[in-house]
Amino acid sequence: MKTISPDNHHILFDDSRAKVDFNQLQTLFKLAAFWAKDRTQDDWKIAVENSEPVVTVWDYQRMIGFARATSDGIYRASIWDVVIHPNYQGSGLGRKLVQTVLSHPKMCRVERIYLMTTHQQKFYERIGFEYNSTTTMVLNNQPLEINSQKPELTRVSAEFKLVCTPIVL
Repeated sequence: MKTISPDNHHILFDDSRAKVDFNQLQTLFKLAAFWAKDRTQDDWKIAVENSEPVVTVWDYQRMIGFARATSDGIYRASIWDVVIHPNYQGSGLGRKLVQTVLSHPKMCRVERIYLMTTHQQKFYERIGFEYNSTTTMVLNNQPLEINSQKPELTRVSAEFKLVCTPIVL
């Protein structure tokens, strides 16, 4: 475990999506996150593009941490994919990473912030999160069977909508 002192100025937190190095991101998750090791760079690019804030942690040119969130800016938000390189875990960087996400303008006024975790409940409880057994539900997105027609692009009041017709059994 690497000890990082709070005054160590070469550790940087960056909230710019443009700063994300997708090669390093994929390597970091393969190393430190069993639940995301099979994600592709293309999928990561989509996830990052649709998230705000996105925070990366850097030790000079090496990405050692990552977290992202989605938020409506006022009522609800979710934090996703929090990870710190194993060599840096236990040094306070994970806590600072989550606090950096929480202090972002898209997050700091949000009424309720959710996150899902498999094994890190104690870590998040120390930051202030509480166990919630009453509101968590999940819908696993299964691929829809789409009939042989190609999806249609339909114009609806100056907006375009993708219309997929599911197969009725």
